[in-house]
Amino acid sequence: MSGAPEAVFTRDLRRHYPRITRGEGVYLYDDEGKRYLDGCSGALVANVGMGVPSVVEAIAAQAKSCAFAHMSVFLTEPAIRLAEHIGSRAPAGLRHVYYATGGSEAVETALKLSRAYFMERDGAPSPKSLVISRWHGWHGNTLGALSVSGHVPRRRPYGLMLPPAVHIEPCNAYRQPYGPEAADWDLRAANALEAAILCEGPERVAAFIAEPVVGAAAGAVAGTTRYFQRIREICDRYDVLFIADEVMAGFGRTGRYFSIEHFDTIPDLIVLGKGMAAGYAPMAGVLVHDRIYDLFAEKSGRFVHGHTYNGHAIACAAGYAVQEYMEEHRLVERAAVTGADLGRRLQALRKHELVGDVRGLGMMWGIEFVVDRAAKTPPPRRLDVSGRVTNEAMKRGVIVYPGAGGVDGVLGDHILVGPPFVIKDGEIDELIGAVDEAIVAVAPAVFATRA
Repeated sequence: MSGAPEAVFTRDLRRHYPRITRGEGVYLYDDEGKRYLDGCSGALVANVGMGVPSVVEAIAAQAKSCAFAHMSVFLTEPAIRLAEHIGSRAPAGLRHVYYATGGSEAVETALKLSRAYFMERDGAPSPKSLVISRWHGWHGNTLGALSVSGHVPRRRPYGLMLPPAVHIEPCNAYRQPYGPEAADWDLRAANALEAAILCEGPERVAAFIAEPVVGAAAGAVAGTTRYFQRIREICDRYDVLFIADEVMAGFGRTGRYFSIEHFDTIPDLIVLGKGMAAGYAPMAGVLVHDRIYDLFAEKSGRFVHGHTYNGHAIACAAGYAVQEYMEEHRLVERAAVTGADLGRRLQALRKHELVGDVRGLGMMWGIEFVVDRAAKTPPPRRLDVSGRVTNEAMKRGVIVYPGAGGVDGVLGDHILVGPPFVIKDGEIDELIGAVDEAIVAVAPAVFATRA
């Protein structure tokens, strides 16, 4: 079969893309009859798996009754129900959803909302507009979201186009730079935020954005409770909003409804995406704290921002049906229990000399590759270890999510493993078996270059 048809402008014009004709549970099927176990839920999206009847029925019913009503003029019942459902399960005070259609768009919304908040509060000339973020974090492909992203390979081609942003060091236990005896390494990483705020001037800084569990850019790297509680203290001290980017880790992926709950910290804004409608429709948004919403309500009553498909009726119906299904089948709790078992079984892959670290929470796990375990030396970039492991796994009918650049912006290879929450025991065996075989297949070529 040839590659992608010319009518479809794909990300990689030289790659062969199997044509998927059907999805069921944790499996996708192509037009040649091959079955793929989706070991990364697409891009940690398909939390409830494929072909859930109640979700499909909800989409069809909404399409039949009213497919679209522009949210600048109207509200629909699905938009109200979904927002109320999410707000009732979010950390205290975060009860208001501003809708978007994708994670990048939602991050843009959060960035603009942080600026708009200070203009509402202090008056239009407010200098608070700068956003601080972290290296090796990922927040999206649009220019504003890309500016606060810290993933060098994706930033570099568009660097001249990006708005200004400041980046600080990440919070990464495996790669922390302070040495093995530094018991306070996470606090020192958090204190980098205070240093950056003071350097730029607190009067200029509007927000700090971070993923509680970093996904694509670093491979399931979780923060610590001490880290995020110190971040919260610093933000409060200098009048800075804390934005938690939960696009990848939210909606049960880590075994809690939102991953920030693991760290007993309440942000001002939570960015939503992926698992919100679990791939059944493009759906995202921003959860807004009462104190921000109430200020707008008391002042102008307006947030100058919006997109055509915000709160799309069919997408909201899909999202609400997904969240109902998750609750009915206790899938957040299942993600915690099954995820712990998945993580325990993935730890067995440490037997491979190529595996440096296995880390994660719930149904979100990262495997980082090294060529020297003691020194934690990443493979040469030209070897594309994460890409090779991914390709070998796919040959064996299992899909995982590759990543690179998580060590210094160039070096660093990892894969993400994050199957749908409904995965069964035997399917976990199939997933891990394929990854195991893929590592075995790739390792000889990697270590041959070291000889």
